[in-house]
Amino acid sequence: MRRGTAVVATGALALTLGACGAGDPSAQQNASEGGKKSVRVGVTVYNMSSFITEGKEGIDKYAKDNNIEILWNAANNDVSTQASQVDQYVSAKVDAIIVVPVQADTLQPQIAAAKAAGIPVLDVNATLNNPDITASVQPDDVAAGAQEAEMMMKKIGNKGNIVVLQGPLGGSGEINRGKGIDQVLAKNPDVKVLAKDTANWSREEAVNKMKNWISAFGGEIDGVISQNDDMGLGAVQALREAGRSGVPVVGIDGIEDGLNAVKSGDFIGTSLQNGTVQLAAGVAVAARIARGEDVKKEYTYLMPPITTENVGDAIKHVVTERDPFLANLSKLTDENLQTGDVAYEGLPGQKK
Repeated sequence: MRRGTAVVATGALALTLGACGAGDPSAQQNASEGGKKSVRVGVTVYNMSSFITEGKEGIDKYAKDNNIEILWNAANNDVSTQASQVDQYVSAKVDAIIVVPVQADTLQPQIAAAKAAGIPVLDVNATLNNPDITASVQPDDVAAGAQEAEMMMKKIGNKGNIVVLQGPLGGSGEINRGKGIDQVLAKNPDVKVLAKDTANWSREEAVNKMKNWISAFGGEIDGVISQNDDMGLGAVQALREAGRSGVPVVGIDGIEDGLNAVKSGDFIGTSLQNGTVQLAAGVAVAARIARGEDVKKEYTYLMPPITTENVGDAIKHVVTERDPFLANLSKLTDENLQTGDVAYEGLPGQKK
């Protein structure tokens, strides 16, 4: 399983680089194809969720193909840890920094220090509210939240009781996906939200949260809107253990287990945010900026809806035909930066 082999540095940054892994130059020494100038990019992510684990594969593959050395750290959802990681990247004088932030309104001193040192900083996948961010590769989370809510409204006939599993409070994903969900709920007055709370993108936390809601509301729950697939899968597990069947669940991200849940009927749908594609685009933009090349500074990732009708094609890219997909990833990423559509991967319904 790919998720079991990810290499993660979560404490002090391994800038001494004594161990083999994403932060080890020896792991990237064969990345010299194409004669491109070598650049070093520091990456700090909120934690190693399933989405980020798949995204790391995209970063590592693009880096290997394009003479990019990657330093990698996960912050375990802790703002101070992420701040320390950015500080260490600045001290190491990397060529660019990618942040997948824990929270949107953080890292102001670190961004200022990077700017003073002439190091570009990119926020990818989640937003940092800071005018000194050099470039962004961001999903349209408002549209994704609205998309999953519309799926649920259609499923329950625009009436009934739902619960909502939120991402980490204060993160841009939670804020914007929640905004999209609320926009749809405002148009559906016959749908009542029994409860909503964070499970921090975590499948395990969602199991416990959902069990508590089942105890509190029992058979009143007609549907579960989850702001990501992992939490939705936790809800599925809790419902199954409670003997509740037929309660629709919808998620976002299109991770491997989420796609399989759509295929099996455990999910009514998801929205594909292919972390491999999105994070590869982020490191591609960072490398272009570090090399002084012309590149757009803002890219938006529009998530295609995934239902039983097209889930088989999505599974090919994420699971069953993963190796050929990764082999073509660098070419796909470079073409997407030219067109501006960083979500394109040739799925049915997507137009190049």
